[in-house]
Amino acid sequence: MSALQTMIILGDDPDPPPPTHRLRNTLRKIRRFHKGGSPRQHIVVLFGWLLIIYLVFRLQRYLLSRPSSPFLLCETPTHEQSHNIVLPHSPNTESLSRAWKTLQAIYDAHPPQPLELTLKSFKSLSDFPDLEDIKNHTHISKEDAEVTRHNHVQVTKKLLPYPNGLFSGQGIVMLAGGRYTGFATTGLGMLREVGSKLPVEIWVKDHEEENDEWCKELANEGIACRRLSDFMDTKLLEHGYQLKISSIFFSSFEQILFLDADNVPVRNPDGIFKSKAFTDTGVILWPDYWTHTGAPLLPYIVGLSDAASEVLRNDQTAESGQLMWDKRRHWKALCLAAYYNYFGPQHYYTLISQGWAGWGDKDTFTIALQSLRQDFYMVPHKLVTLFVNGSSSGIGMLQADPTKPATYEPMFLHSNIIKWSIRGFFCSGCANDEKDPVALSAWEDAGSSINSHLKEHRRIFSMEHMQAMQIDPEPLIWKSFEHVACRSVWKRPDLCNRTREHMEKTFGYEFYGDGRSSNLGGGGDQICHRVG
Repeated sequence: MSALQTMIILGDDPDPPPPTHRLRNTLRKIRRFHKGGSPRQHIVVLFGWLLIIYLVFRLQRYLLSRPSSPFLLCETPTHEQSHNIVLPHSPNTESLSRAWKTLQAIYDAHPPQPLELTLKSFKSLSDFPDLEDIKNHTHISKEDAEVTRHNHVQVTKKLLPYPNGLFSGQGIVMLAGGRYTGFATTGLGMLREVGSKLPVEIWVKDHEEENDEWCKELANEGIACRRLSDFMDTKLLEHGYQLKISSIFFSSFEQILFLDADNVPVRNPDGIFKSKAFTDTGVILWPDYWTHTGAPLLPYIVGLSDAASEVLRNDQTAESGQLMWDKRRHWKALCLAAYYNYFGPQHYYTLISQGWAGWGDKDTFTIALQSLRQDFYMVPHKLVTLFVNGSSSGIGMLQADPTKPATYEPMFLHSNIIKWSIRGFFCSGCANDEKDPVALSAWEDAGSSINSHLKEHRRIFSMEHMQAMQIDPEPLIWKSFEHVACRSVWKRPDLCNRTREHMEKTFGYEFYGDGRSSNLGGGGDQICHRVG
């Protein structure tokens, strides 16, 4: 007789008694068996009952803890739900390359003077510079200022008209390449996790920065890979800040939401395209921490004043980790911003910020719009700095939802301090990975501000902070991490194991194989659900 037969003895009457009688009879027979059985048989029976109780408990816990919303289910992966998103059409490489060469010739014929502005540090980068420091920081001779202003006027007169037929539709543009590709995997994953259905273009500098296998994987989710080198001579791009304007310029989309690779959406951004702010102006910019520190001659050079001026001094600077742009309505401003970026590292980045925090491309968009007297919308809510849970160490900047002008509600986390990459968090020995090295992961680096959070399986975001803003993006970020570590071209068994273990112990995720048994073997076919 098997153990199962000894535990449950069924009557053989053709008409079974009611359930209560059947249970009473079964218990009576078990008691009789218990009195006459051997110690070994008693142990088998006891073990069998304990096993049944455990399985019932696990089943009950599983059924009661399943989330009511598929938002946190891994059983129907969000990445697979994105497979019906249509890829953006390919840009017209020949026509766009020709347009760029025409603009490049205009730019080259009208350079700023001096071509190389001296970049000097302020006395302190922690304290905002006083007015006298700003006024006297960068020296430009009167003659050079006159030439630069004249050339600027000539460029604005010769900017190309909008090229009808080259751009269409709405979509998201993001830069990747090098270590930024790891950050982009998180940002792209979160776009789909929060429900975005927009097509995406992911741009890299050239073929050396492109991962063909990753691009094939992304194509299934409505994400197309593009190379700037197919459209222009990328040797002209001296600095990474120049890549942003180029990707926006060459993108196939007419209306664009641009996101930096380290930008993590915490809410679905698709509705911004229909917002009053965007439909009224065609450009949405988000604020940075400080006001302008540009040289007094900047307003004069770009045509905002008739002499050196402080007219921009109280203007809010922009934080360009995210921006919205309608190319049809603001094509010439985009081309003028491209001019500033073309000579950015040598001249305009320094003219605009004078080397204060934020040196780079970020305010070239604002200055171009102002120079051409074009409207734009600056989000009225100040950004919020997010800190590591239980620490004064920063994570990044939470930027507001522009569709809610009356109240602050976060939409984007520009992670300019802690970059969200699963390989950068949990990879072990990746410094030896010749193809895709990670110098030292936060899990390996005892000095990292999140090392203890990863080792002790604690949240990185403060729950108090998240509850106050009515968001909780961290479980979704880790769900995106799990896809990269376990199911994508980047998957590694050790990385997958650590990721899933952290998700289980920190957020209450559970992982199951085909038989619904708990399994952390690192296989990519496991499914999960969120318990808490």
